Amino acid sequence: MVQNHHSTNKVLLVVYKEIKSGASHISFDFDEEADTLYISFEKPQNATDTDILEDGTFLRIRDDKIVGITITNFSQKYQHA
Repeated sequence: MVQNHHSTNKVLLVVYKEIKSGASHISFDFDEEADTLYISFEKPQNATDTDILEDGTFLRIRDDKIVGITITNFSQKYQHA
């Protein structure tokens, strides 16, 4: 499967910005059965909106701020990363 580098770069940029901004909470949770990676920048997330990227990655948003990322079919997308 060909990886979508545009979406990957956007996800990595969001994670980088959260780390640089001093985010006090970043957690990763992988659901092996669903093959989905959840990245949360706040606990609880309480997202009110979602931006769906072209590869099925979901940016969880609240008050114009990304509070989480959901990456579906994770192992298929990033097995060669």
